Parts: sequence; structure tokens; C-alpha cells
Amino acid sequence: MRKFAKILSGAAAIAVLVPSIALAQDAPTLEGLAATVEASTINSAFVFNTLLFLIGGFLVMWMAAGFAMLEAGFVRTKNVSMQCLKNITLYSVAGLMFWWIGYDLMYTGVDGGFIGSIGALTNPAGEEISFFGRLLGGYVYAPEDAGTGYSSYSDWFFQMVFCATTASIVSGTVAERIKFWPFFIFVLLLTGLIYPIIGSWEWGGGFLNADKYITMFGSEFSDFAGSTLVHSTGGWAALMGAIILGARKGKYVDGKVNPIPGSNMTLATLGVFILWLGWFGFNGASQLAMGTINDADSIAKVFVNTNMAAAAGVIAAVVYTQLRYGKIDLTLALNGALAGLVAITAGPLDPSVPAALLIGAIGSLLACLTVPLLDKLKIDDVVGAIPVHLVAGIFGTLVVCLTTPEITFMAQLMGVLAVAVFVSLVSAIIWFAMKLTIGIRVSEEDEYIGLDQTEIGVPAYPEFVNS
Repeated sequence: MRKFAKILSGAAAIAVLVPSIALAQDAPTLEGLAATVEASTINSAFVFNTLLFLIGGFLVMWMAAGFAMLEAGFVRTKNVSMQCLKNITLYSVAGLMFWWIGYDLMYTGVDGGFIGSIGALTNPAGEEISFFGRLLGGYVYAPEDAGTGYSSYSDWFFQMVFCATTASIVSGTVAERIKFWPFFIFVLLLTGLIYPIIGSWEWGGGFLNADKYITMFGSEFSDFAGSTLVHSTGGWAALMGAIILGARKGKYVDGKVNPIPGSNMTLATLGVFILWLGWFGFNGASQLAMGTINDADSIAKVFVNTNMAAAAGVIAAVVYTQLRYGKIDLTLALNGALAGLVAITAGPLDPSVPAALLIGAIGSLLACLTVPLLDKLKIDDVVGAIPVHLVAGIFGTLVVCLTTPEITFMAQLMGVLAVAVFVSLVSAIIWFAMKLTIGIRVSEEDEYIGLDQTEIGVPAYPEFVNS
């Protein structure tokens, strides 16, 4: 009983002391709670936005593997290693050039103009480091302290892989007859200068979004994830290269088109599936934020529309080739998926699912119709990048005015034309200058033997190097 009494008395004493201790402490104020909640919200948004860029970035980076496999399947066995080399090289070049000058040209000091500043060897994350310093120091920060709301490192990485994608488009078109080093030089200039300048026109706050442009054409130019800024840019550069380089030997003889089958449709199909997967990062992460419910829902809608446009592109190509040729063409079915993806890229958020299906199907059909047109013009595009990325990219950009009413057709058309003129002119000058000086095409003998042996000495299929 005594022990029990002591326990009761101790408990009573604690009961008396606890309220006293609580009263002695400062009660949390509403302002303090609000600041804590606000800081937590900003921190969470920063993390989710950064995560979106990083996940989207490595998905788009994986598209480099998709392009490599697609091209390896579409070229002949004697040129497969060369395509693999070109793709891993162009990705690396894009990273270095975009770090060196591309990022600044695209985003620094554009201010409604035509080009940013050239600040070589800059650190785009300098301000962010101080932001993290405040976090680690335990300071309570205001919303503006979070800057853009995402890691500058993640933003740079996400933008860089878009730059690499542009170069990948060119690689397949000029395959099987171009020298490695002229191609390397062109990629240097494309990723370091041409693409960043084009990207600055809209995504960097350039003239396509300027007040004067809006006054002239009724709205700003809109390209959500790059049907024109990425895909048409690569397409125009590829078209100029194909024209100046010329067709492969034996492709066009006596007015007839001689099909040159690829080496491995399995690899090509795998490449398309990889690209299809990567496109969810390409389009989805272009929402540029995932810190709110609305952003997360928008990303989900972009995923659905992206997927359905690609699916519609495949079915449209399958039905078209069956009706047109009496047999289903796998290569056109594969490119139909990619054309559907390119077409929806300019505006994957606003359309309904039925509209996305229609956009993907029409983009695919336009690509299918462009293939024989290129053959009539004797423009040799080995993988079909021009029909897919250029033609479907133009269509996808123009159709935005139907799915997004506030965007005018003239604003979209003038943006497309501006990109066409600049990229075509600059690319043609570069290709032609190299043709006159260092030469861009291998000899006829080297082309016959194959670039795997003559250019790099590592055949992908040693048993079939003369196929």
C-alpha cells in the first residue's frame, strides 16, 4: 500500500509540474506555424520538380540508345558499327557543347531577342548552391529564396538531353556514306550553336514570345516539348545534309528506286520501343513542375496522350500500307509510331484523347506519304528521319492552334518558317563548306566495302561484312 501511495503521489506531482512547464515555454505563434508549413511546401515542391527533371532527363537520355538501335537495324551489316559510334559520340559532344556554350546561348540574356550570351565555362547552379547553404544552415526562407523551384543541375541535364536528341535525328538520314569527322564537326556546330539559338527563341524567352511578335500574329508561338524546336530543327539539318551529300550508290538507277533493306528489323523494333518509352520523359517532364496536384495530373494526361498518339500512328501506318501496297511494311509501322509521337509533342496537354489519336494518325500518314515523295526527288533518307521528324513535326506544331484556342495559326506558321529558314540556311552553309574543303563523303570503294572496315576497323558482323 505504501508503494502504491508513493506512486500516486509521484504521479500527482508530475501532473502538477507538466502544465507549469508548458506554461513557462513560449507557445507557437500562427506566424511561426505558417512559416514552417510554407517552408515545408517549398521544400517538397523543390524536391518533386527536381525529381521530375532528373527522371525525365534519364528517360530522354535513354532515347539515345533507341536511336542507336533503330539506325543499327535500318543500315546494312557493313555499317552498323559506324552508326553505333556516331550515336555515342554525338551524345557526348552534345553534353560538352551544351555545357560549354549552349546553355548560356539558350537561356542567358535572351530577353525577347534572337540569341543569348556566350559565357563559356559558367556554372549554372551558382545561385542554387547558396540556396542549399541556407537550407543546411537551418534558416527559414521565403518562397523567393527557392529561386526557380528546382535544382539548376537538373534543369541543365534535362535541357542537354534534348540537345542530343536533335543531333540523333541527323545521324540516321546521312548514314552509310558520310565520313565520321565531317559529321563530328557538324554535330559540334549543331549542338553548340544552331539548336541553342533556336531553343532560345521560345524556351529562352526569345522573339517568338516577345510582345511585338504577339501583337503581329495574335499570340505567342507555342511548342510544348519540341515538335519544331527539336524535331524540325534536326529534320531541316538532316534534309540539307542529305541533299548536299547525295544518295547512296545504287539507290536511284535509271529513274528507278532500288530499296536497300536494313540489316536487323529486331534491333529497329527494339529501338522504337526504347524511343517510345523515352518519349514519356520527353513530353511528360516538359510540364516543368510536379510540385502540385494540378501539375501531377497534367503530367499524367501528357503520358496518356503521348502513348495514344503513338499507338494511333502505328495502326494508321499498318492500315495504309496494307491498302496501298497489299502488304504491311514494318519499317513504316515503326516510323508511324515515331511520327505519332513527334506530332503530339508540340501540344500533348490540351487535346482530348480522341484528338490525340487523330493527331498521331495524321502525323503517321503524312510521314508515310512523304517517303515516296523523297524518292521522287532522289533524296536518300536511310531511316526516314525527314518524314518522321520534319514533316510530322511541322504538322504537330501547326495543329496546336486547333487544340489550344488562344494560339493562332499565324503565330505557329511564322515560328515554323523562322526555324526552317535559319536552320536550313546555316546547315547548308556548313555542309557545303565542308564538302568544298575537307570533303564529307567517303569514296565509292569505301562505301562498297562498308564504313565499319574503312572508317573505324571494327565490323559489327564480321561474318557478313560484304553484305
